[in-house]
Order: sequence, then structure tokens, then C-alpha cells
Amino acid sequence: MEKEKAYKLLAVQMGLSNSKAKELIDRGVVYVGNRKVAIARGELPVDTKFRVLKLHSVDVLYENDEVAALNKPAFLTSDEAAREIEGGRLLHRLDRETSGVLLVAKTKAFEKKALEAFKARAVYKVYTCWVEGIVSEPMTIEKPLKTIKQNGHAYSKVDRKGKEAITHIEPIMISGKRTKLRVIIETGRTHQIRVHLKSVGHPIIGDRQYGVTSAQTNRMLLHALEMKLLGYDFRAPEPKGFDVLAGG
Repeated sequence: MEKEKAYKLLAVQMGLSNSKAKELIDRGVVYVGNRKVAIARGELPVDTKFRVLKLHSVDVLYENDEVAALNKPAFLTSDEAAREIEGGRLLHRLDRETSGVLLVAKTKAFEKKALEAFKARAVYKVYTCWVEGIVSEPMTIEKPLKTIKQNGHAYSKVDRKGKEAITHIEPIMISGKRTKLRVIIETGRTHQIRVHLKSVGHPIIGDRQYGVTSAQTNRMLLHALEMKLLGYDFRAPEPKGFDVLAGG
């Protein structure tokens, strides 16, 4: 059977440039049936039919002269979302498949104050997520995390020599063998929520890096719901169908 690189097939099928087709695959929005195309240069049969998810736009939740709060959709990087605000500077980051509140400073003075607040843990951060398994009681996870950077990518693991990391979880809803959680983090380590939840046997649904999931979801079901700092309180509604994506 004749085969060709995935990005080249997608480019022909969608009428795109090779670079644009590769970008879509790298972004994680290209599927064959229910399987995500993970490697742009991987070879597939020439008659392969692709399905490309729609990319949602960035919503501006709030903006004044010093700060803007964005509702970042899944599949956009934080840097891409921040371009919505001309001259803005990111105060923190969300993973590509994580949606929700993303803050951008518009002045150097506010950026300095906000970064000091993050450092002092004077920021209140709430997430919602769906996880595998049943979580029936609130729990605090205190496990140090070590972050490793390789080939331009970063991942974290529980390591007693790592940095302090504290995550509080509380069940909101149980559906079948899955649980929706409210998550509050005191620290902001790389992939903290994802690694901590995996470490207690409840990986986030759709998290292909830290957990194997049986759900037919297009994305990792983690959403940054609320953030409070410096007298502000920003909230981003969950994406439409967030609970439905978790399945049952």
C-alpha cells in the first residue's frame, strides 16, 4: 500500500501549505477517526481521511490599563493567546490543552507586582478537571516535584529532592467511574496538577503524557476556572460540553 508523510497528505486534502498542515498536527487537532495524529512526519496510507478540530478564538474576560484576563481555548499556546493583547506580557502559562484564565500584564509596574505576588504565593488559583476513577473525599497532595527539560520540552515527576508542591482536591461530581474535581494549588510547578493526580491513581482524562485514558475525548479535561490576585478576581466559564466530553 502506498504511503506518504501525514502532513503532506493533510496539506493536499485540505488545500494547505505543508508548513500549515504540520502546524495543525503538532497542535494536536488532527484526527483519523477517533485517533489523534501525533507525528507529522509519520507515514500513513495515501487514502487516509483526516478530521480537523475547529480552533476557538480567545475571549477577553476583562481588560483595563494595567492587566487583561483572557479565556484561553484548548489547543492554543499561552504565547499565541497573549498576542490578543498588543504589547502584553504573560504573567504565567497554561498547557496547550488546558483552557481558562490566562493573565497578561499591560504595564511593567503591574507585571512586577504580579510576579512578586506569584512568588509570595499570594495568588488564589482554582481549576476544574475530570479524572479517571472515583474520588469520594477531599484530599491534599503534598509531593515534591522535579522538572526535567529535554529537547525543548519539559516534564515533571515526583522526587523527594524536588521542589515543594501542594495541591488540594475536592470531588464535585461522580459519573460512572470518573470524577469531576475542584482543584486549588498553592504552588505552581510545571504540570503540577497532572503529575500529582497521576501519583494518587487518578490521571486527568485525556492526558496522554501522564496517563492512559479510555475516554473518547479530543483534549485533556483541565480548565483554569478562577484566579485572584492584587484585588482582582477573574473567572472563565468552562467550555461548552466540558462535562459531556468526560463520557460516563
